[in-house]
Amino acid sequence: MTEYNDGWHIMIVEDEPSLAIIIQDYLKQAGMTADILHEGAHAVEAILERAPDLVILDVMLPGKDGLSICREVRAKSDVPIILETARVEELDRLLGLELGADDYVCKPFSPRELVARVKAILRRQEKLMLLSQQKSADFELDDSPLKLDEDRWAVTYQGQELPLTRREFQLLATLHKRPGRVFSRTQLVELTFPDDTDVFDRVIDTHVKNIRTKLRKVAPSAEIIRSVYGVGYAYEEAEA
Repeated sequence: MTEYNDGWHIMIVEDEPSLAIIIQDYLKQAGMTADILHEGAHAVEAILERAPDLVILDVMLPGKDGLSICREVRAKSDVPIILETARVEELDRLLGLELGADDYVCKPFSPRELVARVKAILRRQEKLMLLSQQKSADFELDDSPLKLDEDRWAVTYQGQELPLTRREFQLLATLHKRPGRVFSRTQLVELTFPDDTDVFDRVIDTHVKNIRTKLRKVAPSAEIIRSVYGVGYAYEEAEA
């Protein structure tokens, strides 16, 4: 598989024309096509009608703000969304991710970094498409060293078993289903332990710590859960 698929179409929703053009130019240099919208009033309709492969969405827009657009689009589409925000408070970042955004960048940002994030998300989308075609119950990629068997509640890494508890297994399975997607602690509690009233946000930190400790016993340099400061966690195997 190539690093990314030629012809990926990106929609940029950004009210600052000069910045939008810069982003568009960098995406074109990377082999993608990109359309630009400068206001939010009709953004939802345009996104759903044009069906881009990814949306770069500014939070502060005239007509309708980016978080409202994200919420409405996510109710009808799974298109990946990267938020641009100048508001760096933790609440804003959490709110954006709770609404279904896949990633965010804080202004000012490097256009090269933004393109790198776009590529990373599109690569993950390609892998997820392959994953769904396999109809595999354990949500695994053929080349992944991590194997989850949900029928046997068993986990192996590079063929060695990880002795996870039930809750540790459930948490890892939730993260593993959406590689690269950042989940807040609240999301992980709601998605993984909806019926367990004794599981709270900070319990997630303990389970992640335990998973990492057990993994290091069989693969000292392996990293499969990435911490995102102020937000939460994502499953993302570090490249060798």
